[in-house]
Amino acid sequence: MCHENPTWGAPRIHGELLKLGIDIDETSVSKYIVRRRKPPSQSWRTFLENHLSQLVSVDFFTVPTIRFHVLYVFLVLAHDRRRVIHFNVTSHPTAEWTGQQLRNAFPFDQYPRYLLRDRDAIFGQDFQEQVRDMGIEEVLSTPRSPWQRAYVERVIGSIRRECLDHVIVFHESSLRRTLTSYFDYDHRSRTHLSLKKDSPEPRPIQPPEIGSVVGVPQVGGLHHRYERRVA
Repeated sequence: MCHENPTWGAPRIHGELLKLGIDIDETSVSKYIVRRRKPPSQSWRTFLENHLSQLVSVDFFTVPTIRFHVLYVFLVLAHDRRRVIHFNVTSHPTAEWTGQQLRNAFPFDQYPRYLLRDRDAIFGQDFQEQVRDMGIEEVLSTPRSPWQRAYVERVIGSIRRECLDHVIVFHESSLRRTLTSYFDYDHRSRTHLSLKKDSPEPRPIQPPEIGSVVGVPQVGGLHHRYERRVA
């Protein structure tokens, strides 16, 4: 697992082993994992823990294409299970387009109570009016305080480190396909430390008697899901 997934650390590998029914301590995994030089992880703090089930975060991040065009990715993240419930890509974001994306994220009028965002100018008057019409209360982070939006910042960092830093983006369609593949892996396969090493869509633990361990490539082979299957 360590060689097939060079960006994985001991917690991630330990999570996969637990899902395969291999009862091993994380310290043992950390002891034998291959060490690679990398910068220390950026520290972050939890924010608004009391409203996890009622809170979503929204944010933009940019992605350059092979022709140096800049694409903007809009995310809507549900805090309770760390799921990206909606995303889209555009080269020309507007407040109207952003507001429409928020409506698309909740097609059945199941709106959250709180929406956490930064003070970017793209979230202008039109966007704010749409949020109010949906009955959602906005919570604004303090300027230059990304730790107050720790969950969505962490997700964006993971997307870059685990996916976009390893692929070439040609245009909007290719970026959308790549992110769709990554989010499918992230939601159904990737174990999260904050979810007690489960995935956003819970994975069952497979006992050893089920069969042999098989690695299933995902996200074009950047990552793998490990399952037990009958030989």
